[in-house]
Amino acid sequence: MRAARLIRMVLLLQSRPSMTAAELARELEVSERTVARDVLSLSEAGVPVYADRGRAGGYRLIGGYRTRLTGLGRSEAEALFLSGVPAALRDMGLADVASAARLKVSAALLPELRDAADGAARRFHLDAPAWYREPATPDLLPAVADAVWDDRRVTARYRRQDAEVERELEPYGLVLKAGVWYLAARAGADMRVYRIDRFTAVTPLADRFTRSPDFDLPAFWAERAAQFARSILRDEVTVRLTPAGARQLRHVTDRAAAEEAVERADGPDEQGRLTVALPVESLDVAYSQLLGLGPEAEVLAPPELRDRFATAAARMRGLYGEP
Repeated sequence: MRAARLIRMVLLLQSRPSMTAAELARELEVSERTVARDVLSLSEAGVPVYADRGRAGGYRLIGGYRTRLTGLGRSEAEALFLSGVPAALRDMGLADVASAARLKVSAALLPELRDAADGAARRFHLDAPAWYREPATPDLLPAVADAVWDDRRVTARYRRQDAEVERELEPYGLVLKAGVWYLAARAGADMRVYRIDRFTAVTPLADRFTRSPDFDLPAFWAERAAQFARSILRDEVTVRLTPAGARQLRHVTDRAAAEEAVERADGPDEQGRLTVALPVESLDVAYSQLLGLGPEAEVLAPPELRDRFATAAARMRGLYGEP
């Protein structure tokens, strides 16, 4: 633990002209007294750390000293490619590995380029969770992530509706979608998707699996996400849309379904209105979604949904009166 901290201190000093004791303490998450002891240990080991005294003083390396410890390990190199998703790294237990990798890369750069990482971080940030949802990290995510990195088979217990099932899985990849973690894993001969927060137990097995070289995680996820979006659209409603309603439809319901429905619409009629057959998740969902279009949409079928809109219109008239 201390050896890793000393190496990190050298890399920090190598990547910057100088650092105060307070700055080093903050970066290393130790006290300033510990920083002073660590600097003394480095000096005794032959690392030329120089202390500038005074109010604006600090620590720096002298004599153009360059450590040879800048080589990236495999885990650091892999984590470096995820460094733009700090919350995801933290959730998977890889924050320290990624931090070490960034320090090594920074230390290897020319002095005039060492602010590149800071400049990028000031300009770009990825916030993965959806709005109005408190992000929660599944307790078993680090264990699943370890198995994914290690290509190690696991036995997992998984909540499915009111029952728990146990499966032996080959964990291929993790996906963070709108703040929810999913696992793409092979179960038997099939590749499936599991929500991490529904795992109740994950036990790594002794043997590893051979990853298929043809598996493409982004392509697999895109296909499964499209299948899921289509699978939940089990009902259909007929709607007459004004030109404004046709433009706004994709903003209140499933975007792909809305765009396809408008492309295949009947019309326009003499008032420019289109009649569309729109796939929806349920009539209740369609009611709440299409209410957002107000007078730009007229529900024609099924009759029970049209009746709900007629009732809503009557209630609105009672609230606001005749124009």
